Amino acid sequence: MNITNASVGTEELAHLEMIATIVRQLTKCLSPEEIKASGFDKYYVDHTLAIWPTAAAGIPFNACEFQSKGDTITDLYEDMAAEQKARSTYDNILRLIKDPEIADPIRFLREREIVHFQRFGETLRRVQDDLNSKNFYAFNGQIDKKSC
Repeated sequence: MNITNASVGTEELAHLEMIATIVRQLTKCLSPEEIKASGFDKYYVDHTLAIWPTAAAGIPFNACEFQSKGDTITDLYEDMAAEQKARSTYDNILRLIKDPEIADPIRFLREREIVHFQRFGETLRRVQDDLNSKNFYAFNGQIDKKSC
């Protein structure tokens, strides 16, 4: 991992912290009636009001969220897709939430996903430029060795 990837990774953890803080602020004073009315009751039974990272569909966050093959091109495409999926999620949140105390940090996070997508795209372009253009994907210099 180079410094750029480490920096992006650190920033992604900060994104998780920001989202967890927003969720905590929104849920810390819920009454039992509000918990039931919002459909939050199943979550509450398992986690009370603690932060337990879960997708909107209820799937808990786990290591399967991280995709890595050890092939630079594959991994960069995966990174770019992850940034786009996060941006899409933030777009959807912004369609639903108008409160500036929530929407403003979400807009900030959305902007960062766009920047990350751009940086990964630039890195992909540099990697592609260094490849043998006549054998663009069939040969992975990190793994494959040409026959003697």
